[in-house]
Amino acid sequence: MRIGNSDLEVSPLCLGGNPFGWTADEETSFAVLDAFAQAGGNFFDTADRYTFHVPGNSGGESETIIGRWLKTRGDRDQMVIATKVGALPGLDNLRPETIRQAAEDSLRRLGLDHIDLYYAHVDDPGTPLAETLGAFDELVRSGKVRHIAASNYTAARLSAALETSDREGLAAYVALQAEYNLVQRENYERDLAPAVTRTGLVCLPYVALARGFLTGKYRPDGPRVDSPRADQARAHLDGKGPAVLATLEEVAAAHHTTMAAVALAWLAVQPTVATPLAGARNPAQLADLLPYLTLRLADDEIALLDQVSAWTQ
Repeated sequence: MRIGNSDLEVSPLCLGGNPFGWTADEETSFAVLDAFAQAGGNFFDTADRYTFHVPGNSGGESETIIGRWLKTRGDRDQMVIATKVGALPGLDNLRPETIRQAAEDSLRRLGLDHIDLYYAHVDDPGTPLAETLGAFDELVRSGKVRHIAASNYTAARLSAALETSDREGLAAYVALQAEYNLVQRENYERDLAPAVTRTGLVCLPYVALARGFLTGKYRPDGPRVDSPRADQARAHLDGKGPAVLATLEEVAAAHHTTMAAVALAWLAVQPTVATPLAGARNPAQLADLLPYLTLRLADDEIALLDQVSAWTQ
């Protein structure tokens, strides 16, 4: 699978690195990374910010763990590594000097000579787009970055960035990372999807399982789940969430697979979507995701999930 008009060939699932150094220590992270690679996964997503918010951390812990894993495995050329700049406190902007410093820091932690996909983690309206994209362009021309992408951009700012790249002859974003899943469709489909379509980009959805909600472990009358994201996940129990879970469970049973795999399979066939992202804090959680790699939903199953999760336009 190729990411947009880039030359990046990636697996149908991107493994999110947010748990590494947070809910997964290094040994457990290595086990997850090993299992993903053994299943044919080659696409890994992290950020310099991960996991600054954890007491005692300063950011870059996820990159460091992935870098150590890559060094021990010796198969870097088969891996596609994505990381991000612009959200780590102290480097939380997209000024040229920030991008240059953050890229060097990420390369050092990852133990790499280049980053395959480098994201602007969040938009920075305070820095002119031409300056931001000029700094990214320098990294691409130097060989330190292969391609650039945007994360958490509005449709208007994404379009403006692409127009700036075209006008100034600078490297251009090839993809957008945005929050998108079965219970969070409206924001992406209403505003961002048309912009992605119009500009010829693709979407790499994050929070693809709604912080674990779509795995089925959060139920209206179910036991309390011990997770740092439990409160955010349980918020989906209001509204259409329970109906979405019931439909996921029905489709999963028909395929003898997991609800997580069905949720990812639905997402993967949506217009503009390339490869969804999902994280796992242990091998058992990853095992729930991996059936997605070979799962194919019938048209009527996709339509059923579309209907139960639909928003009013």
